[in-house]
Amino acid sequence: MLYDAFEVQSDLAEQTRAWGRVLHDAISPWTQAGYREPVNWWSAGARMMMRAGLSFSRPAYGIDAVPVGNRDVPVTEEPVLATPFGTLLRFRKDIASEQPKVLVVAPLSGHFATLLRGTVRTLLPDHDVYITDWHNARDVPVSAGPFGFDDYVDHLVQFLETMGEGSHLLAVCQPAVQALVASAVMAQTRNPAAPRSMTLMAGPVDCRISPTAVNELATSKPITWFEQNLIATVPRRHKGAGRRVYPGFVQVSAFLSMNARRHMQGHADLFWHLAHGETEKARAIETFYDEYFAVLDLPAEFYLETVKTVFQDYTLAKNELTYRGNPLDMRAVRRTALMTVEGERDDICAVGQTMAAHDLCTSLPPHMKSHHLQAGVGHYGVFSGRRWEAQTYPLVRNFIQSHN
Repeated sequence: MLYDAFEVQSDLAEQTRAWGRVLHDAISPWTQAGYREPVNWWSAGARMMMRAGLSFSRPAYGIDAVPVGNRDVPVTEEPVLATPFGTLLRFRKDIASEQPKVLVVAPLSGHFATLLRGTVRTLLPDHDVYITDWHNARDVPVSAGPFGFDDYVDHLVQFLETMGEGSHLLAVCQPAVQALVASAVMAQTRNPAAPRSMTLMAGPVDCRISPTAVNELATSKPITWFEQNLIATVPRRHKGAGRRVYPGFVQVSAFLSMNARRHMQGHADLFWHLAHGETEKARAIETFYDEYFAVLDLPAEFYLETVKTVFQDYTLAKNELTYRGNPLDMRAVRRTALMTVEGERDDICAVGQTMAAHDLCTSLPPHMKSHHLQAGVGHYGVFSGRRWEAQTYPLVRNFIQSHN
C-alpha cells in the first residue's frame, strides 16, 4: 500500500503542475507588460506550483565540452555496456593523447548517477572517465531477476574488465564499500583487470567509528523492521510491476526530514528570488532541487543486504565478509593503491569511517596508501563544490597519475 498511496500523491502533484502552467501562461502577458506586485508574486507562485512533486527520469549530465590544454574538447556520452540494472557510460573525448581510465562508482541510494555531474566534469580534462549509470529499479522487469550486494560487486568487476587493464576506481559515498570488495575479489582471483588504484570518498567502511544519525537509525531497528516498513511493491503501471523495491521517495523524504528547516528556507528563498526577478539566484536553487528531487528506486535485495552487512553487522569492518558464499580477505589487496578522502563536517559519513579501509588493506605498503581530510566541508563538499575542485581534486589527480 505504501507505493499505491504515493502514486495518488504523484497524480495530485501532476494536477498541481498542470494548474501552475495554466496560471503561469495566463499571467505572462501581464509580467511581460511590466506590471509589478502582486502580479510577480502570482507568477512566482505559479512557478512553484509547476515544481510540485518528484521526477523519476534521469536528468541529463549536460557536459557538452571540457577544456583540455588550450582548447575546448567536445564530450560525447557513449554507452559501453548495459545490463538491466545499469549502464557503463563513457564520456568520450576526441583527443590524441592517452589519459588514465577512471571508473566513477556512483551511489545506488535513491538518486541518479547525475548527482556526480560536478565530480565527472572536474575529472574529465585529465582522465578518460566512465561512470556506473544505475537504472531505476521500478523500470526493471521482474524477469531480470534480483539485484543484491554481490550483484553490485559483479557489475563493478564486469565494468572494469570491459574497460581493460590499467583502470582506476573512484567511489563516492555508499559504494566505497563495494569498490573495496570488488578490488579484493579481483585481487584474490588474480584478475588482470584489477584496478591500479581506488579512491574511496566519504564511504561507510566502518560505521562503528563516531556513529552519525544515519548510522544510529540503521541500528535502532532489526532488519525485519526495515523489510516490513520500508520495502514496497512496484505498481502495475510500471515496467517493473511486482518487483520489491526500497522506494526513492522514502529515501528523499528521510534526507529532507534531517534538514527540514534548511529545505523550507531554500524554497522560501526560491519564491522570493522569482518574485524579485533575481533569475540567476533562482536558477541555482532550481538546478539543485531538479537533481535532488529526481529519484530512483533501489532493488529491495540490495538495500536490505547493505543495511544488514554494512550498517548493522559491520561484516566488512571486521574483515568477515563473504562473496558468493566464500570468505573474502581484504589483505588480498596488494597491487591496488588506496586513497581515502573524508570531510571535516560530514554528518552522514563521519571522520574515520572511510579511513578504516587502511586498517583492512594491511598488505599494501605505505607508499601505496594516502589519506586526505578536507577541512571545512560536509558530505557533498567532499566530491563537489569549490573546495573539491581547488583543494581535494589536485591531490586525487596526482594520486591516480602516480599509480597509472
